[in-house]
Amino acid sequence: MENLLYIAAIIAAIAFLVLCISLAVTLFSVKKTLNNVASTLEGLDTNLQNVTKETAQLLHKTNELAEDIQKKSEKLNTVVDAVKNVGTSVNGLNYSIQRITSSVSSEVEKNEEKIAQVIQWSNVFLGVRDKWKERKALEEAGYNEYDSKKK
Repeated sequence: MENLLYIAAIIAAIAFLVLCISLAVTLFSVKKTLNNVASTLEGLDTNLQNVTKETAQLLHKTNELAEDIQKKSEKLNTVVDAVKNVGTSVNGLNYSIQRITSSVSSEVEKNEEKIAQVIQWSNVFLGVRDKWKERKALEEAGYNEYDSKKK
């Protein structure tokens, strides 16, 4: 029976040895994995710092662009206001021209008969003037109407 105890103790010792070896292998694998995780985290930290710098630069440029857009927007607002004022002026001018045209049309309608008389008198005057020029041209040419009747 004593042998049985020794055999059981040896089996227990072997089992403990196998347990210790497996635990050592497992701990070694865990150590290797943790080392890989640590190096990955260091690389990630470096990359994160680079990304942070680039993000800060991008944010700075974005702020500059926003300021530039704001300034240009203010200038554009000035141009839009000027164009609006020009439109208002043109509308006022159109209204004034319409009033003047309406006024002239109504006056022409009121004085239509007088205008017709002026045109008739102008035609008479132009006819008399043409005859007078014709007569003067004949006199300068040496032809006199009275002389031709005497002969």
